[in-house]
Amino acid sequence: MSLPSNIGCVYLHGFLSSPQSKKAQDLIQYFSEHDMSEQLRVPCLAFEPSTAIQQAQNAIRELKQQEGIEKVFVMGSSLGGFYATYLAEQEGIPSVLINPAVRPYELFDKYLGPNKHYYDGQTYLLEMKHIEQLQALEVSQLSHPKQMLLLLQTGDETLDYQLASTKYIDCPSWIEAGGNHSFEGFIARLEMVFHFVTH
Repeated sequence: MSLPSNIGCVYLHGFLSSPQSKKAQDLIQYFSEHDMSEQLRVPCLAFEPSTAIQQAQNAIRELKQQEGIEKVFVMGSSLGGFYATYLAEQEGIPSVLINPAVRPYELFDKYLGPNKHYYDGQTYLLEMKHIEQLQALEVSQLSHPKQMLLLLQTGDETLDYQLASTKYIDCPSWIEAGGNHSFEGFIARLEMVFHFVTH
């Protein structure tokens, strides 16, 4: 299934991840195979949350200004799902949240200090300022829950899926038993995603 040519997608990866992650690469390949590459943006998000949000907003703006694109949605995984929630509220666009992080600033205490990036091999220092930046992005009340599609797998070994199922209880949701944090079979759910953003 392909996406109508007037719709653009911005995909946001998770913490210490990158556009080299399996989900991002599968998505890039899928869009390429369906002649939709120009409709997809997968920014390499900075470690610093405030900068990452600016990068995502730039990607959204770039797609919105692209000739032929009339509608843009944001898709985010893990921390990217937390970012996507904020961006959906700020930009007034639909969002798709894949095993999203809920209140990640409460989880990051254990990551304070040096963290090695999974893909570029560099070490990044997580500081309190980063946690404070995440707190500033918190959306406590969802303005348009019907504009958010939640995809969860209960076998997520990194995040408690029940936190997301509670926060996004008023959103259209697809919750699968088993799976993992990467969300197994992600590409098989694109038909559902595309149906959501076009209706």
